[in-house]
Amino acid sequence: MTTKELISDITAASGISKTEVAQLVEATNGIFTETLLQGTSVHIQDFGDFELRDKKERITVHPKTGERTLTPAKKQIVFKQTPKLKSDLKK
Repeated sequence: MTTKELISDITAASGISKTEVAQLVEATNGIFTETLLQGTSVHIQDFGDFELRDKKERITVHPKTGERTLTPAKKQIVFKQTPKLKSDLKK
């Protein structure tokens, strides 16, 4: 689903104008980003948790050439679904 599709679906379900929904989606994205960068996880009830984790630097090996490369450390967003979402997806 793209952002445009999300905005259209929310507009159809709520009756709010596309402009207002687009502003809400943009604000939500900004708040999520700021919250994750501050080191706080984002919990959405009955959906899951988003968390920013540090991934350590590591040595990777190219499968064909066997060349070893140092992959630098980075930050990664991790999502953990709630048990309710997990059971809903199994249906």
